[in-house]
Amino acid sequence: MINPNVTVEHLNKMNKNTMMEHIGIEYTEVGSDFIKAKMPVDHRTHQPLGLLHGGASVTLAETLGSVAATCVIDLSKQFCVGLDINANHIKSVREGYVFGTARPIHVGKKTHVWEIRIEDGNEQLVCVSRITMAILDKK
Repeated sequence: MINPNVTVEHLNKMNKNTMMEHIGIEYTEVGSDFIKAKMPVDHRTHQPLGLLHGGASVTLAETLGSVAATCVIDLSKQFCVGLDINANHIKSVREGYVFGTARPIHVGKKTHVWEIRIEDGNEQLVCVSRITMAILDKK
Protein backbone atom coordinates (compact mmCIF):
# COMPACT_ATOMS: atom_id res chain seq x y z
CA MET A 1 0.00 0.00 0.00
CA ILE A 2 2.62 2.62 1.03
CA ASN A 3 5.00 3.17 -1.84
CA PRO A 4 7.96 0.86 -1.17
CA ASN A 5 10.36 3.53 -2.48
CA VAL A 6 9.54 5.83 0.46
CA THR A 7 12.38 5.91 2.97
CA VAL A 8 12.84 7.43 6.41
CA GLU A 9 15.73 9.46 4.99
CA HIS A 10 13.54 10.93 2.22
CA LEU A 11 10.76 11.83 4.66
CA ASN A 12 13.16 13.49 7.10
CA LYS A 13 14.66 15.58 4.26
CA MET A 14 11.14 16.89 3.52
CA ASN A 15 11.03 18.35 7.07
CA LYS A 16 13.77 20.88 6.29
CA ASN A 17 12.61 24.46 6.98
CA THR A 18 9.14 23.41 8.15
CA MET A 19 7.22 23.36 11.42
CA MET A 20 8.13 19.68 11.72
CA GLU A 21 11.84 20.55 11.82
CA HIS A 22 11.18 23.43 14.23
CA ILE A 23 9.49 21.22 16.83
CA GLY A 24 11.77 18.24 16.24
CA ILE A 25 9.55 15.66 14.52
CA GLU A 26 11.64 12.84 13.05
CA TYR A 27 10.38 9.89 11.02
CA THR A 28 11.68 6.61 12.40
CA GLU A 29 10.11 3.79 10.37
CA VAL A 30 8.12 3.15 7.21
CA GLY A 31 6.26 -0.11 6.64
CA SER A 32 3.87 -1.40 4.02
CA ASP A 33 0.86 -0.06 5.95
CA PHE A 34 2.27 2.39 8.52
CA ILE A 35 4.56 5.34 9.13
CA LYS A 36 6.15 6.11 12.51
CA ALA A 37 7.73 9.26 13.89
CA LYS A 38 8.91 10.65 17.20
CA MET A 39 8.59 14.11 18.69
CA PRO A 40 10.41 15.57 21.70
CA VAL A 41 8.51 16.73 24.74
CA ASP A 42 10.48 19.85 25.65
CA HIS A 43 10.27 23.66 25.61
CA ARG A 44 9.19 23.58 21.94
CA THR A 45 6.18 21.34 22.58
CA HIS A 46 5.21 22.24 26.17
CA GLN A 47 2.21 24.25 27.28
CA PRO A 48 2.62 26.67 30.23
CA LEU A 49 2.19 23.95 32.90
CA GLY A 50 5.15 22.02 31.49
CA LEU A 51 3.02 19.31 29.86
CA LEU A 52 2.93 18.24 26.23
CA HIS A 53 0.70 20.71 24.41
CA GLY A 54 -2.36 19.10 22.80
CA GLY A 55 -1.71 21.13 19.66
CA ALA A 56 1.74 19.58 19.37
CA SER A 57 0.15 16.12 19.52
CA VAL A 58 -2.29 17.14 16.79
CA THR A 59 0.61 18.49 14.73
CA LEU A 60 2.34 15.11 14.98
CA ALA A 61 -0.91 13.33 14.10
CA GLU A 62 -1.66 15.56 11.11
CA THR A 63 1.90 15.24 9.87
CA LEU A 64 1.82 11.45 10.02
CA GLY A 65 -1.66 11.08 8.51
CA SER A 66 -1.03 13.53 5.69
CA VAL A 67 2.32 12.06 4.78
CA ALA A 68 0.98 8.51 4.93
CA ALA A 69 -1.88 9.39 2.58
CA THR A 70 0.56 11.09 0.22
CA CYS A 71 2.73 7.96 0.18
CA VAL A 72 -0.17 5.87 -1.11
CA ILE A 73 -1.33 7.92 -4.10
CA ASP A 74 0.16 8.51 -7.54
CA LEU A 75 1.66 11.99 -7.09
CA SER A 76 1.83 12.54 -10.85
CA LYS A 77 -1.99 12.44 -10.97
CA GLN A 78 -3.26 13.34 -7.48
CA PHE A 79 -2.59 15.25 -4.27
CA CYS A 80 -4.03 15.15 -0.74
CA VAL A 81 -5.61 17.79 1.47
CA GLY A 82 -6.94 17.42 4.98
CA LEU A 83 -10.70 17.52 5.54
CA ASP A 84 -11.02 16.79 9.24
CA ILE A 85 -8.90 15.83 12.22
CA ASN A 86 -9.85 14.97 15.77
CA ALA A 87 -7.85 13.97 18.80
CA ASN A 88 -8.50 12.53 22.22
CA HIS A 89 -5.82 13.39 24.76
CA ILE A 90 -5.56 10.44 27.15
CA LYS A 91 -2.43 10.93 29.25
CA SER A 92 -0.05 13.80 30.01
CA VAL A 93 3.68 13.75 29.32
CA ARG A 94 6.31 16.11 30.78
CA GLU A 95 9.56 15.03 29.14
CA GLY A 96 11.24 12.61 26.78
CA TYR A 97 9.68 11.68 23.47
CA VAL A 98 6.30 10.66 22.17
CA PHE A 99 6.01 8.18 19.32
CA GLY A 100 3.27 8.29 16.69
CA THR A 101 2.10 5.58 14.32
CA ALA A 102 -0.28 6.21 11.41
CA ARG A 103 -2.26 3.27 10.04
CA PRO A 104 -5.08 3.27 7.49
CA ILE A 105 -8.70 2.74 8.41
CA HIS A 106 -10.01 3.43 4.88
CA VAL A 107 -8.09 4.02 1.65
CA GLY A 108 -10.52 4.88 -1.11
CA LYS A 109 -10.25 6.59 -4.48
CA LYS A 110 -11.37 9.99 -3.17
CA THR A 111 -10.94 9.82 0.60
CA HIS A 112 -8.62 8.27 3.14
CA VAL A 113 -9.11 7.88 6.88
CA TRP A 114 -6.00 7.31 8.99
CA GLU A 115 -5.72 6.56 12.70
CA ILE A 116 -2.72 7.93 14.56
CA ARG A 117 -1.80 6.53 17.96
CA ILE A 118 0.68 8.52 20.03
CA GLU A 119 2.42 6.79 22.91
CA ASP A 120 5.03 7.75 25.49
CA GLY A 121 8.36 5.97 25.99
CA ASN A 122 6.62 3.32 28.12
CA GLU A 123 4.15 2.51 25.30
CA GLN A 124 1.32 4.16 27.24
CA LEU A 125 -1.35 5.78 25.05
CA VAL A 126 -1.07 9.57 25.17
CA CYS A 127 -3.36 10.58 22.29
CA VAL A 128 -5.43 8.91 19.63
CA SER A 129 -6.34 10.87 16.52
CA ARG A 130 -8.16 10.31 13.26
CA ILE A 131 -7.63 12.33 10.09
CA THR A 132 -9.76 12.33 6.95
CA MET A 133 -7.97 13.25 3.73
CA ALA A 134 -9.49 14.26 0.41
CA ILE A 135 -7.73 12.83 -2.64
CA LEU A 136 -7.93 15.35 -5.46
CA ASP A 137 -6.98 15.02 -9.12
CA LYS A 138 -4.38 17.37 -10.57
CA LYS A 139 -5.68 19.46 -13.42
